[in-house]
Amino acid sequence: MTVAQPLAAAEIDFSKFWDFSATADLLSRDFVQQSLLAIALLGLLGGILGPLIVARQMSFAVHGVSELSVTGAAAALLLGISVNIGGVIGAVIAAGVFGFLGNRARERDSVIGVVMAFGLGLAVLFLALYGSARTGFAMLTGQVVSVGTGGLTAIAITTVVVLVGMAIIYRPLLFASLDPRLAAASGVPIRTLSVVFAVLMGLACAQGVQIIGALLVMSLMITPAAAAARLTANPTTVLIVSVIFAELAAIGGLILSLAPGLPVSVFVTTISFVIYVVCRWAGHRRQFVTR
Repeated sequence: MTVAQPLAAAEIDFSKFWDFSATADLLSRDFVQQSLLAIALLGLLGGILGPLIVARQMSFAVHGVSELSVTGAAAALLLGISVNIGGVIGAVIAAGVFGFLGNRARERDSVIGVVMAFGLGLAVLFLALYGSARTGFAMLTGQVVSVGTGGLTAIAITTVVVLVGMAIIYRPLLFASLDPRLAAASGVPIRTLSVVFAVLMGLACAQGVQIIGALLVMSLMITPAAAAARLTANPTTVLIVSVIFAELAAIGGLILSLAPGLPVSVFVTTISFVIYVVCRWAGHRRQFVTR
């Protein structure tokens, strides 16, 4: 095989970006509508969890949980059970370990690094035994267009569980995130809240791995919230703006990817990054004007 052959196969017609008729046609298809709803739910999860992830300095934990969701999915492949269930189990176990052992910010990164390295080593072993490296690549990059009814049901259930859980723990968790010493002195169960939040985050990350891939979950779980935090310090406003930004990136990314047939992750991450850059610039400008 010559070098020219794979290059020719990978040629992209960039004029299709403006083929709105093709986009409209694809949006009328059932599988695209299922994908659109699934990624919208993922955007909602990312927008709601993101502000507390940022406030609690858990960005690396999101990456670790996402990667270890791949370990669970790879184990599920080897055992012949549902990949989604395996990914959820792997993510929840990892998140629980991170939340329990890495409660203090100063020790969290080292705990995550140690556990993630071991987990990824297991993932490589499981995929090697299964005999398909291509499957592992799919887990890293996501498969939103093939989410199907089962995947949509899974993320819908996850969304309900996370929303109910966050409604219960949000106020004490926000208190513990903003002032952990005062929260501990006031009797707030910080370690329990940390584990519960980590598990909820793990559930969301596991679904994100199925849709946009382990490598890019942070684009919806962290970037929108980080951008929103640049515009305001009000927790409620940050939460609302974070959801809006996450939905713009998720839904906009999927729609833009349809006509050219490019991976949705490219557009989701690009939109998220542009939003962050604009918000960072706006935040700096506002600080400069108020001085």
